[in-house]
Amino acid sequence: MNVRRRPLIPMAAVTALGLAALTACSTDTGSGSGAAGNTDRFDVVASFYPMQFLAERIGGDLVNVTTLTEPGQEPHDLELSARQTARMGEADAVLYLKSLQPAVDEAVAQSEVGTKIDAASLTTLESHGGAGHSHEGDGGHEGEEGSGDALDPHVWLDPVKYAEIAEGVGAAFAKADPDHAADYRKNTETLTGELDALDARFTEGLKNTGTKVFFTNHSAFTYLAERYGLTQEAINGLDPESEPSPARIKELQDEARADGVTTVFYETLVSDETAKTLAADAGLRTDVLDPVEGITDRSKGDDYLQVMDANLAALKQALGSR
Repeated sequence: MNVRRRPLIPMAAVTALGLAALTACSTDTGSGSGAAGNTDRFDVVASFYPMQFLAERIGGDLVNVTTLTEPGQEPHDLELSARQTARMGEADAVLYLKSLQPAVDEAVAQSEVGTKIDAASLTTLESHGGAGHSHEGDGGHEGEEGSGDALDPHVWLDPVKYAEIAEGVGAAFAKADPDHAADYRKNTETLTGELDALDARFTEGLKNTGTKVFFTNHSAFTYLAERYGLTQEAINGLDPESEPSPARIKELQDEARADGVTTVFYETLVSDETAKTLAADAGLRTDVLDPVEGITDRSKGDDYLQVMDANLAALKQALGSR
């Protein structure tokens, strides 16, 4: 197994580490959407599912994790209630990904929670432009007109970058809750080992394919494409709800013929109408490529690792893996 070496995460990258005081007025200690800051465990508020998964796997039985984004809710559009904002202030830590959810960024900035962990500070974000093109070898990030230079937040879809974030989260938990530091380090090591194995499966599974090009509903998969030498062509930009121009649709139809594209991928949490229309017009099939922004009944797996393996299987079929 060819495991990639990740750079060590400097402790300085973990922001505002400290331990907030616990309060006691609730008996709700379950993970998910229960109350935060009112249990005898280390209470963590996670902004959306990929952060929740890290907190639960690294914290294990030592943490009580609540999430701000409910299953099935599109995280980019999240608006926080006053109750959610108040719960954040009662927690021991908040784990979020800056730039993905503006409402969360604002609430975290105003919160007095003792430990604020920004996952974006634990790895390197890149600007991929509005269209999310990712071309093997040339490093190009072409964008549609007006796409700007916004940093792409979808780093969790690259197992290597996600493992870097996991290491930083583990270090943050250990510093904020030192009595259980050894447990957090052990759980982090286990999780990063699983992510290394996932990376190895993607590397091997996508090494020999009939085409390197795949179409997606929006440009969530640019980090993944870059990692494994693929080309993602997104119907929309970074905003999953934006509408493509007729010129963009024509461009994709032409590229499908030129590059042997077989499949237009759509997602579970946003409308599939545009993807299916393009597929019908271009004579392509459709399938799901899940950005793992939330786990629902429609997800092809019960957690991040299972859904990512389902994504790998879908990509291998669409790209003609040999």
